[in-house]
Amino acid sequence: MASLTRTEAEDRAALLDVHRYTVDLDVGGADDGADTFASTTVVTFTARRAGDTFVELRPTTLRRATLDGQPLDPATLADGRLPLAGLAAGAHELRVEADMPYSRTGEGIHRFTDPEDGLTYLYSMCCMTEGSLVFAAFDQPDLKAVFDVTVTAPTGWTVLGNGIATEEGPGRWRCAPTPPISTYLMAVAAGPYHSVRTEHAGLPFGIHVRRSLAPHLDKDAEEILDITRRCFDRYHRLFDEPYPFDSYDQAFVPEFNAGAMENPGLVTLRDEFVFRSAVTDTEREVRGVVIAHEMAHMWFGDLVTLRWWDDTWLNESFAEFMGYQILTEATDLRPWTEFAVSRKSWGYDADQRPSTHPVAPEPDAVPDTASAWTNFDGISYAKGASALRQLVTWLGEEAFLAGINRHFARHRFGNATLADFIDAMAEASGRPVHQWADAWLRTSGPDTLTPEVTATDGGWRVAVHHAGGRPHRLRLGAYDAVDERRLTPREPVIEIELPAADGTTVHEWPGPRPDLLVVNDGDLTYAKVRLDPASWNTAQRALGSLPEPLSRTVVWNAARDMVRDGELLPGAYLEAARRHLPGEPATALLQGVLDFARRQIADQYLPDDRRGAALDTLTELARDILERTADGAEPARRLIAVRAAIGAATAPDTLRAWWEAGTVPGGPELDPELRWQLLHRLAVLGATDEAEIAAEARRDPSATGEEGAVRCRAALPEPAAKAAAWDAMFDPADRLSNYLFIATAQGFWQPEQRALLTDYVERYYPAATGLAARRGHSLATAAGRYAFPRIVDERTLTLGEQTLREGGPTPALRRALADQLDDLRRALAVRAAS
Repeated sequence: MASLTRTEAEDRAALLDVHRYTVDLDVGGADDGADTFASTTVVTFTARRAGDTFVELRPTTLRRATLDGQPLDPATLADGRLPLAGLAAGAHELRVEADMPYSRTGEGIHRFTDPEDGLTYLYSMCCMTEGSLVFAAFDQPDLKAVFDVTVTAPTGWTVLGNGIATEEGPGRWRCAPTPPISTYLMAVAAGPYHSVRTEHAGLPFGIHVRRSLAPHLDKDAEEILDITRRCFDRYHRLFDEPYPFDSYDQAFVPEFNAGAMENPGLVTLRDEFVFRSAVTDTEREVRGVVIAHEMAHMWFGDLVTLRWWDDTWLNESFAEFMGYQILTEATDLRPWTEFAVSRKSWGYDADQRPSTHPVAPEPDAVPDTASAWTNFDGISYAKGASALRQLVTWLGEEAFLAGINRHFARHRFGNATLADFIDAMAEASGRPVHQWADAWLRTSGPDTLTPEVTATDGGWRVAVHHAGGRPHRLRLGAYDAVDERRLTPREPVIEIELPAADGTTVHEWPGPRPDLLVVNDGDLTYAKVRLDPASWNTAQRALGSLPEPLSRTVVWNAARDMVRDGELLPGAYLEAARRHLPGEPATALLQGVLDFARRQIADQYLPDDRRGAALDTLTELARDILERTADGAEPARRLIAVRAAIGAATAPDTLRAWWEAGTVPGGPELDPELRWQLLHRLAVLGATDEAEIAAEARRDPSATGEEGAVRCRAALPEPAAKAAAWDAMFDPADRLSNYLFIATAQGFWQPEQRALLTDYVERYYPAATGLAARRGHSLATAAGRYAFPRIVDERTLTLGEQTLREGGPTPALRRALADQLDDLRRALAVRAAS
């Protein structure tokens, strides 16, 4: 398929006004094994002048196409484009009848048959370029139109769409026409879904899931709906523009590539958010954030839509910020710690790679849709959200909301750019927002803030050395030692501003210098921070006594950055984790530090001969937490400790005892998730076999069980198992769905099995390049992220760099490989420094 260029999109937008899509989909054979579905599209549009253009379409078979009643030659369809030559100025009607392919990669219309009960489910994913796998489309965000969709489905199925869906006859459904929306937001879902419905604010609300997950949805339905209602009401208190669509459905769908998708009126979310097993409070917070995030998109993205994909941040940064903020304001949940731990780390990592880019790239930096796909990353989400948090801190909430509401009113059901948004903010606030945007949105890389603390006559001084060009409003947290292990905060909180320039800002205060000074306490800005030497010494002894989780998170993030930059030995980080994590009450922070210690330090930053000792340290840490939580009062911390103990085990004895007992002593019982995690670790250690994996798959015949089984089989340290997993991933038959590919890749590469896997490194690069060319963006990204060799050596790096130079990877795979290779260089540098 040819990638749509920005120039082509601008030319087409100048030529056309698109009014309406009438789309008829016949999926009646979906549960009988049909490979295709029938799609009929009628598009009414106006040409402002005479000219030539094209419509996007990727069918299995183009049966018939007419323009104003005159037939078009199907043979002219090429690279996903059907030419519309010689258009006269005025009104036109395009009619396209085609057979379209069902997908197993989460794109177009994805078809999933539940292995647990044999029932089939469909859902669409049209973002960003995948609408042409469903219907004929002028597929760009600034050609909005009304969508009038009908669906023929098997009798007894439920059909959902952007508008309220009504069954007009057996299996025949009509969705209410939408207001003008972009093609990438068109959505349908169809299948024997289990639904929980209610009404709120005069609108129908619904949550939907495949039937095998019905008991688990019912268990959490009230929690999900309560968060949905609270967020909906909070948005309406903040925004002048009411919710712009006729219903609000949330469908939890299988094998979904993203966390969720903001289709107007029909949000689709990955069905892992319907929990089958025990989860932590943080995992429930994350689900709440996703609900709030997608609801924010109803305004940021659906009501007012970006004009071109260089302004992805206008969608994602806003939804990311509003998701965390609205959940905080509307509920008792406090998700900003999880944002600081996981989301900002994602942003900082992405922002320090060669592939970094500004939050709002220059227009010529996103010349086509292929390049636009690569910008859905930690910069567009986490860094952009952090920038908006700074904007609110600088402008104040009242001015910020006034600017947003002005922006909505000016561009409702239309398209907007960065310049449009900045104009609205500047007009509402009277502040130089254009200068702020240049500093925060048009630059790349994180600033670094390094304090130098000294005593003065009668007081103390801090000189904050600022490397970077952004202005910052932040807090300095000053803490005094009560004893060797306890700190107390000094009041009042110190707030300072740093100018938008490299340099040093000096502040002085009376009294003794604090024992610990935390720059960016409360995590209000986006910057790498350092601790002065005396503060770091204090933190190593008493970090766990800082009273606020966000304060502790800022210090842990500083330590994380220092390890990654070669300024702190990986072993020192592990030692700090061993000392402070057993008493850490914030589950987001506990999980985040453990994950970094396990995945980066043990698996990448330490040489192979020190990895076992690192895993033993993590095992001891997990046992300590288990001992402290033996009374059952802290099930979330205990669950995290059990997961950590499983992942760090270097011998099978304890795991085998838990497996045979079906429980961890003192709890928890081994639910399906823990059973698969435990069996996977036994597979890595060579302490299970195919027969035991098959028995567990029979015990858990669900989709999650199917993924667990292929993950375990791929992890077995046997040549035949590795060969079978490799063939399943990369054989041109492409039998695996997106989720089964990921599960196989997760099992395949194991640091313990280096000798068995070395020969596969050289095979990986051409295999991944071929797969990416065959299977498209989503599988290319998965191949680069999950199937990348987990062998830290110069050979892996050299072969990867050669592939980037000479191998011709697709843009999606190129970005994924470039990021993985940068992480590999960093790991090699850390190993050399330590």
